[in-house]
Amino acid sequence: MRGSFKHQAPPICDEPRHHKSQTNMAPRCSCTALLAVSLTVLALLAGLLAPHSAVRWPAVSLAVAAALLPLWGRSLRRRDDGTSRRVCVLVLGDIGRSPRMQYHALSLSKHGYHVTFVGFSETKPHQDVLSEEKITIVPIAELKGVRVGPKVVSYVTKVTVQSLQLLRVLLTMELQAHVLMQNPPGLPSIAVTWFVCLLRGSRFIIDWHNYGYTIMALSHGPAHPIVRLAKWYERFFGPLASHNLCVTNAMKDDLQKNWGIKATTLYDRPASIFRETPLKLQHELFVRLAAVYPQFRHAGSEAERTIFSVRDPADGTVTLRAERPALLLSSTSWTEDEDFSILLTALEEYEGFIRGGASLPPLLCVITGKGPQKEHYMKLIDSLHLEHVEICTPWLEAEDYPLLLGSADLGVCLHKSSSGLDLPMKVVDMFGCCLPVCAVHFNCLDELVKHEENGLIFKDSAELAEQLKTLLSDFPSSDGKLGTFRRNLRSSRGQRWDDNWDQNILPLITALR
Repeated sequence: MRGSFKHQAPPICDEPRHHKSQTNMAPRCSCTALLAVSLTVLALLAGLLAPHSAVRWPAVSLAVAAALLPLWGRSLRRRDDGTSRRVCVLVLGDIGRSPRMQYHALSLSKHGYHVTFVGFSETKPHQDVLSEEKITIVPIAELKGVRVGPKVVSYVTKVTVQSLQLLRVLLTMELQAHVLMQNPPGLPSIAVTWFVCLLRGSRFIIDWHNYGYTIMALSHGPAHPIVRLAKWYERFFGPLASHNLCVTNAMKDDLQKNWGIKATTLYDRPASIFRETPLKLQHELFVRLAAVYPQFRHAGSEAERTIFSVRDPADGTVTLRAERPALLLSSTSWTEDEDFSILLTALEEYEGFIRGGASLPPLLCVITGKGPQKEHYMKLIDSLHLEHVEICTPWLEAEDYPLLLGSADLGVCLHKSSSGLDLPMKVVDMFGCCLPVCAVHFNCLDELVKHEENGLIFKDSAELAEQLKTLLSDFPSSDGKLGTFRRNLRSSRGQRWDDNWDQNILPLITALR
């Protein structure tokens, strides 16, 4: 999602996803492997089902299995001239909402690797991923609403089916030099991927974004048997990977200290598409959004005017309206690690400041994203009675998300890490657009957000409301604290994703060949 549109992967999109044909995968081992494993299974079943036959089926079945398994193993490990340049990127989640893994795929293809990208196909990845000839997307079905008896049975059924899906895909694709897998989600993908890499001789790399069991604990509590099992599972299988990546130094230290895992820190970095949006593109974006969302429309009827911008029909010059509202932006997956009631309460308090006589601009708060708790929060939003604050929850095209970030005045992040060890990528993208941020506090956030330098950190809705009041008191002037933060971001731009990946990960991939 991130111009040159390279290495970009926005979180959401409303178009159906398309992917390139898989014909160029040309699985070399699939027929032999599937035949071998099928005959082996049949032989073993015969031994189990016919124990009293005159024929010594157990001996026969073991002999057949012993003969076929080496054949199968050799076919699975058969290398060719292209094996060392093939990498499988795997996420047991929606590819379109997995920006970091899309960046990995694009970085690999940029350096001549052929990437097989495996994951769910719920939303469309960025066009760069779709158009890159060296990236082949292999979709797997997402299992939703599995209902087989009690919840535990349903969960076991889902994990079993997903395991079989992954086994089929990973065993029938061409031999890969490396399999790079995102965790979480890691159940059952860590165990299945490790097993396949063991069979096929591929290098197994885990990219730790968080700990899956800590996310499960948000719903079930840390003492729940499923959470405890998930924790054991990650701790047992995680160290079996050939190499590990992680997103913060805090996680790197925790993996080493508590898990015995040595990891390489690869900080999230914005791709080149995340930058301040020129006025002309801002206006074009606002016009597109105004055609769908009334919150962006100007009260008048002029086609070249939005609530934020106006275009002079004589010379095409675009200017921002002096009386425009401030544009507040947040993005979310509407999950339990983000409490949006904090923002909604702060917006009510901000409304109260204006009604009380404070000289503050009206607000348009735009919240992008999709997820399981959206309906719940939409009901809360509908129940609010705000006169000076508008809330809009748009469904964005992939390429429009970075444009909107680059057009906003202030970002808000409500992500609270379940482990206290990962960082919100949305803030990385906001900083790429030189957009100051108010972010809710959690451990290790200071690795990204520097309080009173590039943004502010808050602990509750009252503190957030006061920060909104302080930062927007001089709006739209750039002389206040908000303008200072933006200038700090402009002057301290760090590495982009490309340079960061080339410096930290390319040597690792090359060394493991």
